Amino acid sequence: MKATLRVLVLVLAAGSLGACSGLTSREQRVLSGGAIGAAGGAAITAIAGGPILLGTAIGAGAGAVAGAVIPNGLH
Repeated sequence: MKATLRVLVLVLAAGSLGACSGLTSREQRVLSGGAIGAAGGAAITAIAGGPILLGTAIGAGAGAVAGAVIPNGLH
């Protein structure tokens, strides 16, 4: 139950980041990629039984890098 609550909080926090405005398209991709990666990393480690904070950090980093390298026209 505790892990489920953590995942829910992270998903809600990631959703609230969508309200950020005034960012360039690349900054938006990095931010949303990091948030989605963090939520995915937390969910996967919660299911797998690993350290949730480590999974969240790895997912956030991977998502941010992916968001940074994806070109503008590719959605």
